[in-house]
Amino acid sequence: MAEKRIGAAAILTDSDGRVLLVKHSYGKLNWDLPGGKAEANESAQETAQREVLEETGLIVKADELTGIYYDPVYDMHHFVFRAHHDSGRQPEPSSPEILECGYFAADELPRPMKDFTYNRIMDALGRGDGKLFRVIGPSQWLE
Repeated sequence: MAEKRIGAAAILTDSDGRVLLVKHSYGKLNWDLPGGKAEANESAQETAQREVLEETGLIVKADELTGIYYDPVYDMHHFVFRAHHDSGRQPEPSSPEILECGYFAADELPRPMKDFTYNRIMDALGRGDGKLFRVIGPSQWLE
């Protein structure tokens, strides 16, 4: 039996309500939420926290679950958590996979970005349809 794939991401906002995003160093050099695939013996919450640390250098606490997304193409569940940190530190690229990171207003999100990323942000900010679980289709690029 194949293992279930799990991924997790974190939504962090600054005092102005802007969302923390990271810019990948591969593919389309796209912007995304800090996140990634779970490792062995790691919960989705722990995955989100580890990925934020690896990608931005911030130690965060992932608490409120804002969405569970099932991708049938990859048989993978993606979990998204609101997270916060009290360190006063600013995020900075902390992995070769990340070129830049920064906070962006929800109505001024950078491109390119997948619609999946955009939708997860809107759901977490309460601008979605309020469903906690959804099945996602193939992603489209927002250029």
